[in-house]
Order: sequence, then C-alpha cells, then structure tokens
Amino acid sequence: MKNTCLEGKDTELISVLQGHFKGKLNLARVKLICLFITALCKIKTVNYDRLASGFDTTANKNSSYRRVQRFMKEFDFPMKIVSSLIFNVLPVRCDLVLVLDRTNWKFGTKNINILMLGVSYKKVAFPLMFKMLDKRGNSDIQERIDLIKTYTEWFGRQSIDCLLADREFVGDKWLEFLNQNNIRYYIRIRNNFKIYSYQKQEEIKAFWLFNNLKIGEFHHYPRIVELHGQKCYLSGNKTIARDGKIEFLIIVSFNKPEQAMVYYKQRGQIETLFRGLKSSGFNIEDTHVTDLKRLEKLFSLTMIAFVWCYKIGDYLDEYIQKIIIKKHGRRAVSVFKYGLDYLSKFLLTGFKSLENNMF
Repeated sequence: MKNTCLEGKDTELISVLQGHFKGKLNLARVKLICLFITALCKIKTVNYDRLASGFDTTANKNSSYRRVQRFMKEFDFPMKIVSSLIFNVLPVRCDLVLVLDRTNWKFGTKNINILMLGVSYKKVAFPLMFKMLDKRGNSDIQERIDLIKTYTEWFGRQSIDCLLADREFVGDKWLEFLNQNNIRYYIRIRNNFKIYSYQKQEEIKAFWLFNNLKIGEFHHYPRIVELHGQKCYLSGNKTIARDGKIEFLIIVSFNKPEQAMVYYKQRGQIETLFRGLKSSGFNIEDTHVTDLKRLEKLFSLTMIAFVWCYKIGDYLDEYIQKIIIKKHGRRAVSVFKYGLDYLSKFLLTGFKSLENNMF
C-alpha cells in the first residue's frame, strides 16, 4: 500500500486533483484540499475544530485549524473548477437530467439558504453548482435564470436533456426563459394554480383537469393550456396523502408530457444528496461559518467529498460486494453511505477489506 500520509508527494489523491487543477491551483493548495477532504471523510463533520484533529499531518491541531481558517478567509477557490471536476467525473456528458432545488438551515439567528443545481446520476443527484442566498425563503426568478445561464456557459446548452424542479420553482419569467432557450422541463405546480383552457375558453384550477382520475392513475392532458402567460402541457396523477386526503401531483412541461412522471421521479434524487451533505454524511449544519463567501468554499469542498464517496460506493456495489437488500426491498445503506463508511475506515486504519483503487 502506498503512503497514505497526505504530506507525501506521491500520494495518489494529490496526483489526481493536481492533474485536474493544473494551472489553476498550486501544489500547496491542492495538498490542503486533500487534507481537508480526507479529514472530512474520516471525521464526518465540517466543524473546523474536529476537522483539524483529523488532518493526516505531523503539524499540531492548532496549526491545522489556522490553515483551514486562512484557506476559507483568503484563498480564491472558483466554483467553476469544482463544477468542472464533478462534470468530468460523469461517464456521459450529454442528455443530462438537471435537478434544481433549495436547502436551508439556521445557525443562531442566521439563515443559511442554498440554491442547488445537480445532475441526475443513477440513484442520486451529483452537485454541480449552487448560489448562496443572502435571505430566507425562496429564490427569485433571476437567481434561477442566472444559475442556468452559468451552467450553459460552462457546459453547453446541448448537454441538457431536461430540467426538474418542485413547486416553488414557477413563475412567468422563469417559464418564458426556459421556453425561449428550448430547455425542456418537468416542474410540479400547486393544485390550485389557475390555468387558461383554450378548449373551455376560460380560466380554471389546474386540478380540475385530473379530478376524474382513479387513485394512482396518471394522465397527460392532450391539449395545450396557458400558465402564467406561457403555453404548456400539464400531466398529473391522483393520490392519497399521509393525512388521508386526496392529493394531486401536477407537472407542467414544455413538450413530451407523456414522459412527465418517468422523469419527475428522478427529482427526489437531490433529496438524497442533501441528506448526504447533512445528517447522513458530512453534517454540513455543524458549521459555525455564516460568511457567505467562506461558506461557499466549505460547501464546494464538501461537494467533492460527496462525489468521491458515492463513486466508491457505486463501484463496490457494482463490481466487488453488493449492498445488502433488506426484506422490505430497500438497501441496508445508501450507495453514498456505503462508500463513505468504507473510505472512512480505510483512512482511519489503512485497512482495505475489499480490493479496489479508491483514488
């Protein structure tokens, strides 16, 4: 086994990241990023004090703590180089299903609010880029538009198959932007949204189009309607909510409404990502950082760690040792957690129970 001390110049992880960051980050910065990511995978929290204890270095804890602080305060760490790293990890870089969502938490009186754009990959959404919101509550339309524009500038409009989003991501200017740029989308809307029916020549509530469905039945309305001044299609199904009341899942789309439900089911993959970044993985909510610029760097590093762990877990599950499937049909652990736990043990002990190259 090669030297696992990340001060070693032949460390495989340093070589991998240095190859990607060549010309963008110097070796000292790459080494610190490696120390941070491996400590994060060992300690499983973004708390600086505990992370510093996990640095694989001969320097004392206080020195490591100060290095992290200086990195977050002084160093320019552009999101583009992190997004490009994750994008290049994807085995296929065309016909991508993008997922837009928001996550938030509160530290003291400070609201931490993040608008995230991910890409659907197997059973999860890989984080690609995000915007820190300096407010509580929903993102505004321009913030969403700017995020998608940045994606297309970096990776090209032609790489997108479609965009998925939940009920908070609606609005006339937003749908107009997606339509004008020929970005196919499947976005859930609220049941009581009013749409204009050309057939009925009147404004009606969206759920009226699906009121006659049986429970569990899916239907795409074959006629074009108008929502927020934009021509679109609606698809939906009728279900029973947890409280026993009837609920509708109604999806607005640019075209191919018959595929709405198949695609929209992938939207939940971003919730798996958020759980990995939070309680079931890296406990991002443990941070005491509230400065948005520093928090952006912290979040970017955590994104790299998440993708690394998922790729390890996916490889182990597919080629080495399958994740146990329980009686209820679900995995005993998620693919991400499988990779994180295996990597954590290796970094802590140097022991590999399964033969694979984790770097």
